Amino acid sequence: MTTQGREYEQVLYEETAPKVARIVMNRPSRSNAQGITMTYELDDALKRACFDDSINVIILAASGDHWNSGHDISGEGPNNPSPDEITSLWGSSYHGKGWEGFYAREKEIYLEISERWRNAPKPTIAEIQGSVISGGMILAWMCDLIVCSDDARFRDATAAEMGIAGVEFWQHPYEMSVRKAKEWLMTGGWMTAQEAERHGMVNHVVPREELSGRTLELARNIAANNPFTMKLVKQAMNFAQDQMGRKAASDFGFHLHQIGHMQAMLVNGVPIDIDSLPPKMREVARKTLAARDAANDAATSALSE
Repeated sequence: MTTQGREYEQVLYEETAPKVARIVMNRPSRSNAQGITMTYELDDALKRACFDDSINVIILAASGDHWNSGHDISGEGPNNPSPDEITSLWGSSYHGKGWEGFYAREKEIYLEISERWRNAPKPTIAEIQGSVISGGMILAWMCDLIVCSDDARFRDATAAEMGIAGVEFWQHPYEMSVRKAKEWLMTGGWMTAQEAERHGMVNHVVPREELSGRTLELARNIAANNPFTMKLVKQAMNFAQDQMGRKAASDFGFHLHQIGHMQAMLVNGVPIDIDSLPPKMREVARKTLAARDAANDAATSALSE
């Protein structure tokens, strides 16, 4: 259940204009990296806005210089949602043997929750500044419209730097042309705001100082219309895209993502391809693995004595 008036740790909930809710990712010290806490606070805030009959449009914004730096790998905060936060029926599998636990976790917190957010009945607008990296793309793509600042830039580094064929919510060829999506993933390069607008991934590019005002202007314009009609427009557009294969491709992409993790586990003992990492991160990863292996060898030796 959503909590009216709930105090969040990493999210702000604002009503910046009549009929408009503005949900703000508020973890600027980590460039709004998305961990479990932020994920389920976003879920609660989105439900709160959807369940509020006085709200017609939802803006998703972020504090600080950068919109979202991707999934949080710092180790801070909980690794899994609490039982009362889990939205799917896979929760009991989080501690399953082999790949079951990892699969169940990613299916819940990245695939299914993002699909549900995409299909929220009310129009959603992303208000984006600065960098959006890998997992952050999921949050951008689940929104109906995107307004970004002229210094915004976008990157999915999972293929080039992790050995994974794209983020868990796999929308790439539906956000740009197939050839551009291939190039973007295969090179791991940055896409500028201007390129993103040219490829149809964003609606408007505006000066940084005008971003919030222009996004709110668009939100108020839509919020003034019949709210049920706007819900039907959104449902029709999403259905048409799904008839073009989006949902099937997204599910298939998620499972290829899992194969990438499993391949890396078999080769490296960790769920990412160490050889694909940037040099400094690769060195840290190898030292960490060497220390882990040494500790395991010591433990095995002690048991055999």
